[in-house]
Amino acid sequence: MYLQKMFSCSQILARPNAMQTFIRAASQGKNPSSSPFLTLHAVRQWSNVPFFTVPLARAHGKSFAHRSELRQAKRIVVKLGSAVVTRGDECGLALGRLASIVEQVAMLQNQGREMMIVTSGAVAFGKQRLRHEILLSQSVRQALHSGQNQLKDMSLPVLEARACAAAGQSGLMALYEAMFTQYSTCTAQILVTNLDFHDEQKRRNLNSTLHELLRMNIVPIINTNDAVVPPPEPNSDLQGVNVISIKDNDSLAARLAVEMRADLLIALSDVEGIYDRPPGSDDAKLLDTFYPGDQHSITYGTKSRVGIGGMEAKVKAALWALQGGTSVVIANGTNPKVTGHVITDIVEGKKVGTFFSEVKPAGPTVEQQTEMARSAGRTLASLEPEQRSEIICTFADLLTERKDEILSANKKDMELAVSTGCLSPPMLNRLSLSSSKLNSLSIGLRQIAVSSQDSVGRVLRRTRVANKLELEQITVPIGVLLVIFESRPDCLPQVSALAIASGNALLLKGGKEAANTNRILHELVQEALSIHGVKDAIQLVSTREEVEDLCRLEKMIDLIIPRGSSQLVRDIQRAAKSIPVLGHSEGICHVYVDHEASVDNAIKIIRDSKCDYPAACNAMETLLVHRDLLRTPLFDQIIDMLRTEHVQVHAGPKFASYLTFSPSEVKSLRTEYGDLECCIEVVDSMQDAIDHIHKYGSSHTDVIVTENEATAEQFLQQLDSACVFWNASSRFADGYRFGLGAEVGISTARIHARGPVGLEGLLTTKWVLRGEGHTVADFSEQGSMTYLHENLPVAQVLPGHRTTS
Repeated sequence: MYLQKMFSCSQILARPNAMQTFIRAASQGKNPSSSPFLTLHAVRQWSNVPFFTVPLARAHGKSFAHRSELRQAKRIVVKLGSAVVTRGDECGLALGRLASIVEQVAMLQNQGREMMIVTSGAVAFGKQRLRHEILLSQSVRQALHSGQNQLKDMSLPVLEARACAAAGQSGLMALYEAMFTQYSTCTAQILVTNLDFHDEQKRRNLNSTLHELLRMNIVPIINTNDAVVPPPEPNSDLQGVNVISIKDNDSLAARLAVEMRADLLIALSDVEGIYDRPPGSDDAKLLDTFYPGDQHSITYGTKSRVGIGGMEAKVKAALWALQGGTSVVIANGTNPKVTGHVITDIVEGKKVGTFFSEVKPAGPTVEQQTEMARSAGRTLASLEPEQRSEIICTFADLLTERKDEILSANKKDMELAVSTGCLSPPMLNRLSLSSSKLNSLSIGLRQIAVSSQDSVGRVLRRTRVANKLELEQITVPIGVLLVIFESRPDCLPQVSALAIASGNALLLKGGKEAANTNRILHELVQEALSIHGVKDAIQLVSTREEVEDLCRLEKMIDLIIPRGSSQLVRDIQRAAKSIPVLGHSEGICHVYVDHEASVDNAIKIIRDSKCDYPAACNAMETLLVHRDLLRTPLFDQIIDMLRTEHVQVHAGPKFASYLTFSPSEVKSLRTEYGDLECCIEVVDSMQDAIDHIHKYGSSHTDVIVTENEATAEQFLQQLDSACVFWNASSRFADGYRFGLGAEVGISTARIHARGPVGLEGLLTTKWVLRGEGHTVADFSEQGSMTYLHENLPVAQVLPGHRTTS
């Protein structure tokens, strides 16, 4: 314990060489408490290694090209705009918002990063303080003058900003110190003006002080010295790479970031980022990434309610910093939904705010791809059914005609996956393509082509509402689909064909392990789409977009369909808060062998359900056996078959209790193994089996093996899984095997689509009403018309009635 007293870090800077004295004393092992400007409580020992450090190091001079690289940022400047720091009434600070920002900065500092804050707020803090003092002074004078306690209305004088800043600086800093102390983090205050950057000696002193503070794990809090700074001169900044006048905290943060060779500047304001036109105006679009030159196509709005910088000033300052080698993100620091994690989200590379980059991608952004897909998708939906069918058949032909190219690309993916060891055997199985797989895919696509003849524009219901007023319910495409799939390149042709048949636009995001295969398959589907001019209706996202970022495009994507592991599905369901997700998180499928089961049927069904394709979501994971079958020849044959097929067996609790030497007991009865493993559990009855499945299953596919029809029917009726089978393998739960041609996935949801989702599951409906000047007033008590609501015969796809979404 070096010191018992606590002093302000700013006091260290107030004395010449005080900090250097402290560092020298500590490094020599001496007790530095002889210095009156040191603190144990407020200053963390600069030599201590943080509890969690991030291996961060890069050569400064070039900004990051992509958001994902922001994780490497070591030195970070956080600029807090006036609108972020101050309350809505501009008199005082937004304490809750400020506290959450301090927590994030402290957390990043404790990870081993070097954090600096450029803050506003002194004027607002001082205004609150001066108003209080003036009101108090006026009330005392008025009471003394009138000799009574009744006070008249008091008017406040206009408070000069520099005076407010002078009164507020100490309070603002005291608040920061108190907040950061809660995280054992020290702060130091530095006030600067333009002269500190233009005077070479002062600039070197400032640079040296900041480096010493960062070396000691202290967070510098910097602000313009608004108590003495002159009013800003218009159009006087940004005169070159090495010149930027400090006329507001935006330009200060930019100059400081470049001067200190910071990796990242985070500028928090009261808007989500940079828009192509004033936020709130029609068709205003938030720019995910801003490139040099984009400023010429931007229409700026008014400044925020407080502060002296506007969005144009922020963009200019950001571009200046970018040119100096510092990456920049401008984001919203006032939104209560994101304020608590906005800074950490940016550092983690998430799509928050507007990221400034000097490197333009070679192709379109994912937002542009989505717009292209939606536009072409509308044209696709308006095609005749025969034209959509022709596209699918052309694609089916290309799968077989160009199979050598496809298999060659797939071989590259397989070799890379094997050499890196990044995939498990079941995942490698899914990644692999063969001639037979391509032939099966081609056959399935042709089935879809046939079914597409009667899809979009099909009339489901016709009603005569009243005389000459008819209503129709018609099938239409959902809109833009996003399908995310892992190591399953055969998924791409299937979902593409279903999207074409249903007239939907499609965005595909495949796993990087199948990049080569996905690329050639996407080229082929676009070649097929080109025959009717709708090539852009299906897009492959090949940029470095995180899945979580794609799930935030709620204004552009109408439905997300995940195809992959249960973890992937859960992650997407969690991330897609505003977009519907169609799918299942797990495939925990059961086979129940009743005491009246056929030996041959039981052996065949169990073998096929578990061993045909263990990695599939419709593979058996739990085998339920009626207790009367224990120690019977049937049970022995089941165990022998599983052993022959090299299936590892885990015993459920009841099954383990029957055995003297049991297999390893199962850790959880809700396990999807995805491999040659399964759980065996004993049940007392068919009803016991149903109860077990309802408790531990995932509502995917469940099977009963029995010769008793009454028992089977009871099982089929009472079980509420998406697929329920009697004396048939669970592996039949598949769109192709159901005759759907293919599937986009299996849904365990209770609404819209359930089970294998084929063409029908990708359609929604709209209502079309045809009248002749009808009004609701015509049907009132005083009106001349009455409702009929007569059901009419449904005529399929009526000429001239086909509509699109």
